[in-house]
Amino acid sequence: MKDIKEIGEAVFSSGLENIYFTETSLCYIDGENGKLYYLGIPIEEIANNSTFEESAYLLLYQKFPRKDELDTFVNKLKENRDIPEILLKEEELIPKNAHPMDVLRTVVSFVGMLDENAMSKKEDDIIEKSIKLTSILPTIIAYFHRIRNNLEIIRPNKKLNHAGNFLYMLKGKEPSDIEVEVFDKTLILYLEHGMNASTFSAIVTCSTQSDLYSSIVSAIGTLKGPLHGGANEEAMKMLFEIEERYNGDVEKYLKDKLAKKERIMGFGHRVYKAYDPRARILKSLALKLADFTNNRKWVNMQIELEEKAGPILGEKNIYPNVDYYAASIYYMLGIPFDLYTPIFAMARVVGWCAHVLEYWKLGGRLLRPREKFKGELNKPYVRMEERR
Repeated sequence: MKDIKEIGEAVFSSGLENIYFTETSLCYIDGENGKLYYLGIPIEEIANNSTFEESAYLLLYQKFPRKDELDTFVNKLKENRDIPEILLKEEELIPKNAHPMDVLRTVVSFVGMLDENAMSKKEDDIIEKSIKLTSILPTIIAYFHRIRNNLEIIRPNKKLNHAGNFLYMLKGKEPSDIEVEVFDKTLILYLEHGMNASTFSAIVTCSTQSDLYSSIVSAIGTLKGPLHGGANEEAMKMLFEIEERYNGDVEKYLKDKLAKKERIMGFGHRVYKAYDPRARILKSLALKLADFTNNRKWVNMQIELEEKAGPILGEKNIYPNVDYYAASIYYMLGIPFDLYTPIFAMARVVGWCAHVLEYWKLGGRLLRPREKFKGELNKPYVRMEERR
């Protein structure tokens, strides 16, 4: 890959669109054809055959694990689930009306402060820290949810896998096999998605040779923004709006939104100009979970909206994205709206860590883009008495 100085003048691209600054083996998105690959493997293959744990190993180590390697990795995830008492006390001191993303950002920062070896850039150390972060994010989220609702916290259960344990800690009872299967696959689909805003934020931070925890805190803060995270939460709120304000009349809602030129939540993506492959997988999972819960109300509403909006929005290359059907899945699992984005982070932390590790291995060059100056030069200084 050539440096920009070897190509010619600096390139201006609003939002850094279509700008390459590094190379990766982790993820490839073919937005024109609606294809997604982890390490060159189609996402459909991974979602149909893998687990969250195996997929996390795949991204962090960039290879498939042998059985003994996967067993060791899974055991490490389980051993690192609980948080020190000092962090539990910190969560208890946080205002109960705090946004869970703010809680996640704050507690992860505290975790980094407790790590005496936080600044290490050794590959083995980074992977161990990545495992720790992957393990404790679900605990941080579940503990705060129970604390703010004056419920007794539920300690991690080592008998359960990553997805099942989170649902158990959150709700206080062991989930069904179907619930675990569906939730596990949603986590796989949120694991990684190239150089998105939060991943880029993590890379900017790590390029300064700061520590991994600071990179993850940067990413969490970026994901909190409604233009990046939060779309799954808004998609579910949209369904409630259709139900309550429009009496379930999907067509009337759609016409109203289109007339006002407002967004249909859960539709459209910066990269995909075709159907998001993750949405297609989640649609089938939503139907499976709906049949299990004997409540197809929300999924049927989504399918109707997709069918009616498709011919109109499809002309503009706007299709359902990953958040569209994830919304009803999380709702059917009994997960509160404001935990949807923290769950996004709970999965994506693996991708963030994998990108940081890969960037450091590639040399970790300090990121320093330029901005195009558009003001006047050599303007005079205006003295106080002359200012108007």
